[in-house]
Amino acid sequence: MKKVLTAAVVRSYSLDCRGNISAKFMKRFLLFSSLFVTLLFSFACGVGAPRESAPAAASEKPTIAEIELPAVKALLESALEQTKITRGYTQNYYVIAYPMGDVPAETGACSDVVVRAFRRAGVDLQKEVHEDMSANFAVYPKKWSLPKPDPNIDHRRVPNLQTFFARKGKSLPVSAQAAAYQPGDVVTWDLNGKGMTHIGLVSNLWNEAARRYLIIHNIGGGTRAEDVLFDWKVTGHFRYF
Repeated sequence: MKKVLTAAVVRSYSLDCRGNISAKFMKRFLLFSSLFVTLLFSFACGVGAPRESAPAAASEKPTIAEIELPAVKALLESALEQTKITRGYTQNYYVIAYPMGDVPAETGACSDVVVRAFRRAGVDLQKEVHEDMSANFAVYPKKWSLPKPDPNIDHRRVPNLQTFFARKGKSLPVSAQAAAYQPGDVVTWDLNGKGMTHIGLVSNLWNEAARRYLIIHNIGGGTRAEDVLFDWKVTGHFRYF
């Protein structure tokens, strides 16, 4: 993407007869620069300081083998595997395959944790979100000022995932009670009170001291299982399966 935009800017480059950069070039440069920054950083997936991995006191409750729903079992297996594979974090814009496209497995944003886990459970959120946005574009957030859906990025934006889950009837009440959040649930947060969004999955790793499940997410230090359920304002609670 960067190469494409850079090439476009270079093609726009022109000098007037006195050797000055033309106004036309400056306008195009600003336009392409703005577009690049928007695509690169506007995932609406917040970045925070990495934390410690799952505390030693965390234990499987229930174990993966004890989970009855095959989709939830597959989802959690993927999420746990990601904690051993995805060591990095990126909000970069990638041109990916469609359907079943993905960024490199060793990296990703918070939303990629959810997308990858859902795919293991048989749901390709890239395809599902794109199809729903294509048919109902007007009901999705407009904060990126895009004229049409983009299957490379739409499913990787937290507000779009929130809208999709809600439209599919998968919303549950936001609760201050830890018991309301069960393994396989999707949770979204506002990290700073100003709309910096984040998303993660409720794991089956139980913190006995805190009496709640750990969250599998990526907030900047790779995919991790951490006790962060109530660290930020919960803005969404979804149970898809």
